[in-house]
Amino acid sequence: MAHITLQGNPLETSGELPAIGTKAPSFSLTKTDLSDCTPQDFNGKKLVLNIFPSIDTSVCAASVRRFNKEAGEAKNGVVLCISADLPFAHNRFCEAEGLKNVIPLSVFRAAGFGRDYGVTISTGPLKGLLSRAIVIIDKSGKVAYTEQVPEITQEPDYDQALRVLADLPD
Repeated sequence: MAHITLQGNPLETSGELPAIGTKAPSFSLTKTDLSDCTPQDFNGKKLVLNIFPSIDTSVCAASVRRFNKEAGEAKNGVVLCISADLPFAHNRFCEAEGLKNVIPLSVFRAAGFGRDYGVTISTGPLKGLLSRAIVIIDKSGKVAYTEQVPEITQEPDYDQALRVLADLPD
């Protein structure tokens, strides 16, 4: 399990992020139109998994906006914004913000995602939500980069994630 904090208070996750170089765990998450979304929908594309607790918090919202602006323009890349929020909340936020370069996804039907990626918070007041993490998957389906953000209220290292994404072969 990963040890993270929320405003300095310790929390734990259900496991560790997948190891770099390993095949990324498969998943089936829910889009805003309630249809299923799997990695196979993006064969041959580089994936950025922007994982976070809730779209209704300022740091989570900031990460979705930032990835919409920057990673959404990446050649042959797709940004998946993943949380336990209902698809309706994702849709409301993206429509209100005019965000078109990210794909919001909910784990509300897929509790196994958090376990498989090691990001379900298992202790504290956010128990059951997802931790803040970035996972980049190359076009062959292997994990190329991970970041488990150590403090929930901090933003991820966008610059490093975007460098890794840009350096991956198209």
